[in-house]
Amino acid sequence: MGWFVEFLPFLMFMAAFAALLRGYPVAFTLAGVALAFALIGLALGHFDLIHFRAFPQRIYGNLMEMDRQILVAVPLFVFMGVMLEKSKVAEELLEAMGALFGSLRGGLGISVVVVGALLAASTGIVGATVVTMGLLSLPTMLKRGYDPALASGSIAASGTLGQIIPPSIVLVLLGDQISNAYQEAQRAQGIFSPDVVSVGDLFAGALIPGLMLVLLYVGYQVFVAITAPEKAPAAPAEPGTLKPGRLLNALLPPLFLIFAVLGSILAGLATPTEAAAVGAMGATFLAAARNAGGTDNPAIGRALSYAGLAAVMGLILLIVMVNTGSERRLYVSDLGAASLLAWLMVAIALIGAGLSLWRLKRTGVLDDVMRSTATISAMVFVILIGASLFSLIFRELGGDDTVQSVLTAVPGGAMGALVVVMLVMFILGFFLDFIEITFVVVPIVAPILLMMGVDPVWLGVMMAMNLQTSFLTPPFGFALFYLRGVAPPEVSTAAIYRGAIPFVIIQILAITMIALFPWLATALPNWLYG
Repeated sequence: MGWFVEFLPFLMFMAAFAALLRGYPVAFTLAGVALAFALIGLALGHFDLIHFRAFPQRIYGNLMEMDRQILVAVPLFVFMGVMLEKSKVAEELLEAMGALFGSLRGGLGISVVVVGALLAASTGIVGATVVTMGLLSLPTMLKRGYDPALASGSIAASGTLGQIIPPSIVLVLLGDQISNAYQEAQRAQGIFSPDVVSVGDLFAGALIPGLMLVLLYVGYQVFVAITAPEKAPAAPAEPGTLKPGRLLNALLPPLFLIFAVLGSILAGLATPTEAAAVGAMGATFLAAARNAGGTDNPAIGRALSYAGLAAVMGLILLIVMVNTGSERRLYVSDLGAASLLAWLMVAIALIGAGLSLWRLKRTGVLDDVMRSTATISAMVFVILIGASLFSLIFRELGGDDTVQSVLTAVPGGAMGALVVVMLVMFILGFFLDFIEITFVVVPIVAPILLMMGVDPVWLGVMMAMNLQTSFLTPPFGFALFYLRGVAPPEVSTAAIYRGAIPFVIIQILAITMIALFPWLATALPNWLYG
């Protein structure tokens, strides 16, 4: 019976995995399996019901403590992403980039990668990006004579950039879990004044690997255009399609939004939660400016929305200028003579926000966005509660000690253990969404790896890249399923799989480079935050 007790945590994990494959809801599966195995452990005398007293505190600590307010960023980033999805930003970007690069061999493929990167830095929602680009760009690429495999692979791969390029929901959730694991690992080593790893650290760490991945994708498009030009032909130039005003109108608003959100985080002027609030407001302005049906005079409504966005950008720029060289963080009330200008910008931003919300309400966009935001956010937090119960009982059944024994016994020390963990996460990524893996697997393995001396930022970036690769890998990659759902009938599933394989190889190459040169993930956060 002793061997059965020792294997009980693994049986618990296998039971949860089997139930998830059967299609049961994730949150209720995790909680239900955990309760069932708690009862089994109680019957065997290996579990005490007093451990359940820790569960409310785990939920309270995860969701409500002031030092864990980072999770408030999740619904704000979701709102921002869904709002941008409704604002036709992707459509305008694809048209502008297609007009800019389309006359070159491989130009449409490059356009898809660039737009995927911009949408990743704006929305961070993989499924929405893949579906949107599949609907908008795949028919155009096929019409221009692109190889179906290359076209579908480019769209699926570019859509997954939202996993690694900040601000990303994956990085927010991973950063929260890595931060908890790092503090736990330090306490286990007798360090009771632990260092802190923030989501901002992970954002900074993921920026260079994300941009490197974009360059590798573009390089592959150029390589195919040179070696197999028939697969990536040049689109015939259409006179009058590339107008500077049109290009700037498509590029500048999302670039401003990226600067406001990501720049304020990396500069240390805003927490991810505060930056997410700015991003949500900016996305509201953009969506209102592009939905002209909310006012009798669309030009006036559009101008008011852009005025609100400009006021937010101006306020951020003013705060940046005043805080430059300051020893402490300054707010609007500290600006002295400039505070009048700041309050004027605040008033314009609030008026613009109110009118933008009114326009979006009249067009029905706001209702759709709020409904989607509530659904996605509720799913994330309910899964978090179920995963917290699962990990609590897994640990009380001795799962932590068993996992630590297995990982420390792996040849190669910390690097060997990391390879095993990455391989397990990669395989799980075929069947589970990143949310389940982040909330269930990371809290179990991350403290052990961190106690073995692995850098927390590097570990978080490696895990995010790994999850992104599993999203793309045939035959179970989620991005491939998203694209299959919107692809025309003439694009076969085999062509989608064939097109994804070169990008999976690029992903593995990028992960290998980050593994061999950890400074790719750690240099920027070290430079920014010491």
